[in-house]
Amino acid sequence: MTKIIIVSGDPNSINSEIIAKCWGKLNKKIKKKIILISNFQLISSQFKKLKYKILLNKIDSINHEILNNRINILNVKLNFKNPFNITKKDASKFVLDCLNKAHSLNVKNNLKGLINCPINKELLPNQTGVTELLAKKCKIKNHKEVMLIHNKYLSVCPITTHININKVSKNITKEKIINKVLTIDFNYRKIFKKKPRFGILGLNPHNAELKINSEEKRIIIPSVKILKKMKININGPIVPDTAFINKYKKYNIIIGMYHDQVLTPFKSLYKFNAINLTLGLKYLRVSPDHGVAKDIVKKKIASPDSLFECIKFIYKN
Repeated sequence: MTKIIIVSGDPNSINSEIIAKCWGKLNKKIKKKIILISNFQLISSQFKKLKYKILLNKIDSINHEILNNRINILNVKLNFKNPFNITKKDASKFVLDCLNKAHSLNVKNNLKGLINCPINKELLPNQTGVTELLAKKCKIKNHKEVMLIHNKYLSVCPITTHININKVSKNITKEKIINKVLTIDFNYRKIFKKKPRFGILGLNPHNAELKINSEEKRIIIPSVKILKKMKININGPIVPDTAFINKYKKYNIIIGMYHDQVLTPFKSLYKFNAINLTLGLKYLRVSPDHGVAKDIVKKKIASPDSLFECIKFIYKN
């Protein structure tokens, strides 16, 4: 039986709340596949504080007996006094240990993938993202890993991910654009069983009027020409400021040059109706398309919908 591995993520967050709420929405067939990588005592304490009465089962390995009516927890060590106030040092070690265990389990056992609940990037090395961290662990080279934000209506992908805006231009290359589009094309066909239609945005306002020294002329247009010769269905560069009015509806995937160029309009259109996929690894990685939401911890108002969609996605694939 293929397991669904969930990493509980940042301990100082809404994660225990969305896990509890999501558990209540899942059917028995899915529940009996789920293994949560977390700390047994932490989850027990947080559920108690939040007044969630859900039975837990502490297991030693993914081959341990799975109890259908309980959340089965593969335990990772964590010392704490207050279940919602873990020190940054302890939280960082805990998150990395959980991710390392999930990565190792997927590689050694040839699992479908992993779901990680939201993680504060301050807990990760060099404040990088989970996409970059797992790509490094999988030894992915030549920028072939991809962060894809997806729902049934549209997907978006930033060519550069978690870097400051003043570094974006220097980090856009023809190799990066071509390899990421090819990664998406291959995986989109494999997962969704259809050939995707790509629209790619320019970097500058009005595509810098296509001036000779612009990134559009030097990098993006040549990349599009190469991809078209490779039979990729791609158009662009599209002027960014009007792309999300109507033009996006022509495409399955919009490629942007930096994180907020595509994430901001996507979330304006769909709120948190999406999941975050990492493609190009040795396995699928999925996470809810929202953050740790520290401002609403313990208020019990967080939505489990994105985590629910992540679990359904892994279950189906």
